[in-house]
Amino acid sequence: MASLTALMATMVKALPESAAARKVVDESPAVDVALESYVDMLNEASVDIYSPPLADYGDYNDGLEERKPSSTSTSTSTSTSLLTHRALHVALAAATARVRSGTLSPEDAHNLFDELLLQATPVPECSLNGFLAALVRAPASAACRDGLSLAVALFSRMSRGHGPPVASPTVHTYGILLDCCCRARQPDLALAFFGRFLRAGLKANTVIVNTLLKVLCHAKRTDEAADVLLHRMPHLGCVPDAISYNTVIKGLCDDSRSQHALDLLRMMAKQEAGCSPDVVSYTTVIHGFLKEGKFSTASNLFREMVQQGVVPDVVTYNSMIDVLCKRGRSKEARQILDCAILKSLKPNIVTYSTMLHGYATEGCLVDMNNLYSLMIGEGIVPDQYVFSILIYAHAKCGLVDEAFLIFQDIQKQGVKPNVVTYSAMIDAFCRKGRMNDAIQQFNQMIDMGVPPNIQTYNCLIQGYCTHGDLVRAKELVHEMKEKGIRYPGIMFFNSIINSLCKEGRVTDAQDIFDFMIHIGEKPDVITFNSLIDGYCLVGKMQKASRVCDDMVSVGIEPDAITYSILIDGYFKAGMVDAALTLFKEMSGMAAKPDTLTHAIILDGLFKDGRTVAAKEMFHEMIKSGVRFSIGTYHVILGGLCKNGCADEAVMLFDKLRAMNLKFDIRTLTIIIDAMFKVGRIEQAQNLFAAIPAKGLVPTVITYTTMMSNLIEKGLVEEADNIFSSMERSGCASNSRMLNIIIRKLLKKGEIVRAINYMSRVDGKSMSLEASTISLLISLFSRKGIYHKHKDLLPERYQFLEGDIRS
Repeated sequence: MASLTALMATMVKALPESAAARKVVDESPAVDVALESYVDMLNEASVDIYSPPLADYGDYNDGLEERKPSSTSTSTSTSTSLLTHRALHVALAAATARVRSGTLSPEDAHNLFDELLLQATPVPECSLNGFLAALVRAPASAACRDGLSLAVALFSRMSRGHGPPVASPTVHTYGILLDCCCRARQPDLALAFFGRFLRAGLKANTVIVNTLLKVLCHAKRTDEAADVLLHRMPHLGCVPDAISYNTVIKGLCDDSRSQHALDLLRMMAKQEAGCSPDVVSYTTVIHGFLKEGKFSTASNLFREMVQQGVVPDVVTYNSMIDVLCKRGRSKEARQILDCAILKSLKPNIVTYSTMLHGYATEGCLVDMNNLYSLMIGEGIVPDQYVFSILIYAHAKCGLVDEAFLIFQDIQKQGVKPNVVTYSAMIDAFCRKGRMNDAIQQFNQMIDMGVPPNIQTYNCLIQGYCTHGDLVRAKELVHEMKEKGIRYPGIMFFNSIINSLCKEGRVTDAQDIFDFMIHIGEKPDVITFNSLIDGYCLVGKMQKASRVCDDMVSVGIEPDAITYSILIDGYFKAGMVDAALTLFKEMSGMAAKPDTLTHAIILDGLFKDGRTVAAKEMFHEMIKSGVRFSIGTYHVILGGLCKNGCADEAVMLFDKLRAMNLKFDIRTLTIIIDAMFKVGRIEQAQNLFAAIPAKGLVPTVITYTTMMSNLIEKGLVEEADNIFSSMERSGCASNSRMLNIIIRKLLKKGEIVRAINYMSRVDGKSMSLEASTISLLISLFSRKGIYHKHKDLLPERYQFLEGDIRS
């Protein structure tokens, strides 16, 4: 089909009422191409919009071809003689009611039009438009499953039939047709209707052009939509309104072009558009920037919105909360929610459910429960979705009994659990291995008239597979097949096999692999790679190699990941030569070594102490043009540091920094450690201080690196300051960090400071490691150098008393 811009350029010239202009329109070859093409597709039954094509309606549908009215219809339909007794508008009103109730068939509709075509009086425009609108918006039913196709066929008959027309299509009629094409994602058909609309000489209004803009945006033709908005609408004699701009703005944001959308908004704000941006304009662009990760730009636009006197509504806040929660930033999302409440804006069920889901995903159970209590206190009635979130969150934290109490509470409140709620509860029991409880809920949902879906079955099958009952899993797969439910595919089984292998349960994973083959599911390269990785993790390299051979025997070619897994396995099993041999063999294979393979080789050589070989490999990679990832640099820098070459690591870092390479926090942590090792203490401290300016956030490992090195250099006060700054930043210490600090301080003779940090080890989430306890015993025993200070130890460590006194 010709481009819209070219088509409209021709069409708008036809708008003046002149014979020459009309001739241009009539001779335009592009106008009916899509419409006629659509007709052909319908007649050939090659298009299926929603469900069956119009061809399925038999001789009651002749596509968009002419249909001669007949007064001798053999149909037994109740609508055959509708017009015999009733006025036209009454007949259409009755037909419209039947459309809405889902009882009007295509046969009935065509018979109705047979009689309409016999009438000398045209059908009332309002009644006909109402009928078509109801037809295209009605959900699929047993009587009529394809409203769009039927509406198109009827429109063609009303505009092309012999004799008096049923009715002359108006701008409203075409608006209905464009809207239904938009809903059905048929942009070319919509543009064909718009072309016919222009050919008819009808005067366009803003409403129909706005629908056209929506059609173009849904079809990802936003540049053409923008052209219509900014350049074509004036020629069509209509002025864009806020809806026009907002439609295109949304289209641009959906295409991840939020900056272009902001340019349109700015144009509106400067009054260049003839209308001002409203809350929808700002909310749409803010949401677009948030989706693209441009949080500061979105925040600035939000402030600008308020300054311009546009009051954010609940949708604005919901949009911001939604994106932040999906990015794992529920803490910031909550700040926005609290801000909305302070501004007397009442959050709705969407606000609360979005925020609750964010907390649930991040495992923030206390925050989630507090918010739920606030929601109830505000009079918001929880729905099934909210209850499903609560169940999922508690189950994720291992609190299955608490999740079940919530599930029972739902029913006590008169809320009927749906398939999502039941599936969440069943999944919770399956993850804990409580398969009897899971199957009990499964049977209950069937008894309650809630049919299980593929997700429900997947939970049970995964549960039985994970907990060793493959017979029951097999029965469920067959049950799904009998019920016509699509049973789990290769991705589902790959997920189970991979999870089991990561847990070291490779024998169970092999059983799932064999079960998958038994039910006719063919493994792919991911399946084999997961299984090979599982055998490598438990050190069974012969079996890993055998799986690789099996992979080749069934016609699946190993890829670079396959060989990288094997090479890594050989290194971890201490079979360094085997790893290097396989690496060399890869040069003659279809799967060449990639960035990951080279990083594994470098890591293996460094860990085996073959520093010279690793350096040679690094230089060879540079000469060969191998691409380096940031992970590869971590391996090289870390390997140099751990093998007594910290000075070389710092030199390499300086070279990379001169090349403007973008580092992450792990890189800087490695280099800070290296700088301490070579005595460049001030540089290390400066680099640590510059981390926020680089847009990075220190991790607990970064703080541990700084503190352990400062203590070793005797700078204990500076180390304490680092710990205080860590706490202020909201970064929590962990057991590993505290054990390292305690050991370092004890070795430096800083007993009081060490004991102070020991008091932070609560014995629950954090505890003393064996090496720390061993050091305490050796230092505080009778022969130890700190024996006289043993009474300073915290009371909960008096279990060491016997060892200390011995």
